[in-house]
Amino acid sequence: MPSKSSARLAALTVAAVCSAASTIVLTSPAHADTVRVHDIQGATRTSPLAGRQVTDVTGIVTGIRTYGSSRGFWIQDPDPDADPATSEGVFVFTGSTPKDVAVGDAVTVSGTVSEYVPGGTSSGNQSLTQITRPAFTVVSSGNPLPAAAAIDAKSVPAAYAPTVNGSINALPLRPATYALDLYESLEGMNVRVSDTRVVGATDPYTELWVTVKPRENRNRRGGTVYGSYDAQNTGRLQIQSLGKASDFPDANVGDTLTGTTEGPLDYNQYGGYTLVANELGTLEAAALRRETTREQSARELAIATYNVENLDPSDDTFAAHAAAIVNNLKSPDIVSLEEIQDNNGATDDGTVAADETMAELIDAVEAAGGPRYDWRSVDPADKQDGGEPGGNIRQAFLFNPARVSFTDRPGGDATTATDVTKIRGRAALTLSPGRIDPASEAFDNSRKPLAGEFTFRGRTVVVIANHFASKGGDQGLTAQYQPPSRSSETQRHLQAEAVHDFTAKILKTQKNADVVALGDINDFEFSETTRLLEGRGTLWSAIKSLPRSERYSYVYQGNSQALDQILISPSIRRGAFTYDSVHINAEFHDQISDHDPQVLRFRP
Repeated sequence: MPSKSSARLAALTVAAVCSAASTIVLTSPAHADTVRVHDIQGATRTSPLAGRQVTDVTGIVTGIRTYGSSRGFWIQDPDPDADPATSEGVFVFTGSTPKDVAVGDAVTVSGTVSEYVPGGTSSGNQSLTQITRPAFTVVSSGNPLPAAAAIDAKSVPAAYAPTVNGSINALPLRPATYALDLYESLEGMNVRVSDTRVVGATDPYTELWVTVKPRENRNRRGGTVYGSYDAQNTGRLQIQSLGKASDFPDANVGDTLTGTTEGPLDYNQYGGYTLVANELGTLEAAALRRETTREQSARELAIATYNVENLDPSDDTFAAHAAAIVNNLKSPDIVSLEEIQDNNGATDDGTVAADETMAELIDAVEAAGGPRYDWRSVDPADKQDGGEPGGNIRQAFLFNPARVSFTDRPGGDATTATDVTKIRGRAALTLSPGRIDPASEAFDNSRKPLAGEFTFRGRTVVVIANHFASKGGDQGLTAQYQPPSRSSETQRHLQAEAVHDFTAKILKTQKNADVVALGDINDFEFSETTRLLEGRGTLWSAIKSLPRSERYSYVYQGNSQALDQILISPSIRRGAFTYDSVHINAEFHDQISDHDPQVLRFRP
């Protein structure tokens, strides 16, 4: 799955514009009223006063944001009403660094109530109620902050959100029934979590994820496994800080933020409800270690898939990737690599060749004590395969010629499709390496599957390397639409059908053919994408041979989930095989890729 960094940096660049463009101002008669914060928040997700002028709204300042485009401060009414659905806190958007105001000040605020949608209305995100164009007066200073509301296993409901197949904005909040309703009822308020386990490592934007439900779908390494669309892991919460970025802890999955983490509850584009901490707990490291798989036996063929995250010669991660392949993956016989970029990376000058990228990786593997790999790939047409503009990412095969041989059948290029034929009674590719159906709309602006024919101990194995369309564009789990729309599935379903049909053609030609389809599928083992790829007994996702708690290769918003898969034909499934999801990246703050590699071992 492509890194979110480029999209996120672009969003930060235009955030000031988005703050205005994504603000919903409902058309109601403008007049001034003196109201309380809970009147502004109301008992639904959008304010009943949106678009109206309010005057002299009282509250205690609980936090000040002095960075980014969404600058301002939070206030909270210290005298709450009796309705648990109405929040007592609200964000005051100033647009620039607030002056002459401090945490603990009692203030009166006048301004316009608005609903701001982080990421824009097309994102499907919920809106954040705020007071804009404010004028405020400090009444007194040094006041105690309102007691923080505890978010914990007892307070967060098991159900995630009402399922309405539409917007939940107008529904009355039921904080005792739904987790999203609870979080919304606390929007803008001072909240706290205590002794929480980290389930999403610190990222470059100084964010991490914790769970307030330590037993919720826990795995042995401390993560929270996402194993069903109906189980959203309600205890997950994003943590940011109002302090200096340098003070934010470098946390891995399984670590603990001990003590109290406290601050206003915000809602943002990148993860929804977020505790923006005035006070951070102390990091207690769990000493999580990177995994190492076992070495294949002499008679076992080891095939791996590894997304190396936009690798090109300008990167400084070659030695680290090589060490991972040699030491953690034990030098598989075949490695399907995803996100290999061309020789000058993101430079957009028409370059599509990646021979320098591959040579540098091969040299690094040998220097790390591994075999002298050979490689095969097909260069894409310029800017036709998606990914980082100018990078021309593609899949590539590394293989150890001392253990396997590659059957070269020339003619494969960016636009010519490989097919299936029969040679001496066995299925064979017409082009090897070759691309599967590159002209199909299924692969528009997306990576085309790469097929290659290998021989191991006299047995032919067809390997199909994939990198399906990303999940970008899908609505987030905290969207106002429940269940969220997964629009990106449409293309992945077409891609899955194309790869399945090609595999079915191989098996129709040779019933007992050994076929492995693998890569960054960008979808879960329980998804419709995987079901279509598997078909009726054509392929089977071997990650399902693992216990449910071990089925993950990627950590997103605190959910440990399976995006990388290796699917096998019936002849392999009937024999002896082992599968390993080798956790070396996704759970760590110092990752060299955001994906964990997968390894399959079997006897052809």
